[in-house]
Amino acid sequence: MAETASPLPLRIERKDQVFSREDLPVGDFAFNATVADVFDDMVSRSVPYYEEMQRMVCELAADFAQPQTNLVDIGCSTATTLLALDAAIHPDVHFIGIDNAPDMLEKAAQKIRAAKTNRPIELKVADLNHGFQMDNASVATMLLTLQFVRPLYRERVMKAIHNGLNDQGCLLLIEKLTSEDTTFNRLFIEHYYDFKRRNGYSDIEISKKREALENVLIPYRLDENVQLLKEAGFRTVEVFFRWYNFCGIVAVK
Repeated sequence: MAETASPLPLRIERKDQVFSREDLPVGDFAFNATVADVFDDMVSRSVPYYEEMQRMVCELAADFAQPQTNLVDIGCSTATTLLALDAAIHPDVHFIGIDNAPDMLEKAAQKIRAAKTNRPIELKVADLNHGFQMDNASVATMLLTLQFVRPLYRERVMKAIHNGLNDQGCLLLIEKLTSEDTTFNRLFIEHYYDFKRRNGYSDIEISKKREALENVLIPYRLDENVQLLKEAGFRTVEVFFRWYNFCGIVAVK
């Protein structure tokens, strides 16, 4: 199948049908080879305003990125964000992508080679639940990644990001949210599933993926994410995007 033309550096070679078979048992969601093969299609059809979020991340990252520093994409998946940032960021900024899934990093490496960028992009395997380090960073991006970190370790992860940023550096965080109000929580989720249906997912696929993610993706409320950032030491925290249960936050050290 030919690659789908997109303003984003997505490489859609296969349609996401991971949860399309009703007869297959559902286990915990994992970023394995099966998911890596269809991830770009999966995320483009599962995340509302994905292209706009990426565009906003590029704009804000360009506002904070400084030459001779690092830009670190934490949970870089298939390098879509890194490659989108490549055209927006000063060439003397060093790019680092971190992910815990080797299959995702292999797809990232393939896309980086195909893009023929002049900027060296370093890819690293790291499990955030077990700790990681970064340094000399003017920008960190973390798109739909913190929600997969066990809550027990999120404070430690956020402090590692804060400590690895230079003064005036920023973290660009995008997360799914839950709501304290049960009515709005239900309504937002219903509207999100309607969005997925409009993008071609069946009720079976939606139900089975929800089951697979139940013990893996654990969203916080907006106020919990803001508190986490402030307790890690970020002096300014601001929402830059919101769509029902999806939110973008910029935090400045």
